[in-house]
Amino acid sequence: MSTPTPGDAEPAPPVIDSRASAQAALRWGFDAAMAEGARRIVCVDRDWAAWPMLDDAGLHQALAGWLKRPQRRLVLVGRGFDRLSVRCPRLERWRADWMHAIEAWALPDEAAWAEPPSLLVSDGSVSVHLLDAETGRGRAEREVRRARQWCEEIDAAIQRSERTWAVRPLGL
Repeated sequence: MSTPTPGDAEPAPPVIDSRASAQAALRWGFDAAMAEGARRIVCVDRDWAAWPMLDDAGLHQALAGWLKRPQRRLVLVGRGFDRLSVRCPRLERWRADWMHAIEAWALPDEAAWAEPPSLLVSDGSVSVHLLDAETGRGRAEREVRRARQWCEEIDAAIQRSERTWAVRPLGL
């Protein structure tokens, strides 16, 4: 990830019209949020099937550089994380070093969303919303107002959620 210099045009949000473009848009969302100096990046999904990039070593390296900065948080919100652990073994190992900066929240069954959206949003202006993860339809945008609306909805859901996804299971 290169740091933009004054005068560089920010890349336009990608069009999401296929599964491949959805993956590229999610990666764009991470890169754009980190480049804009976001303090918090939130990822929401029901089962994390649309997020294979979470197992990418290049993304882990970029996130590690971002998480080293003060007060940075990667927040994951979903119905559960068992499938993500199986689908993304690199993420499972990588997050052990970054648990102080990663939050995972399990949505209750009675959450406001009947089905949680597939969504990446920053506390700045970046949002990537996959309307249909199967076909890869969605919207990526840079709009402060829309990102704030998403963040407010997510924060309301988190208030009724429970911290979860321990790095190491407890046991005797």
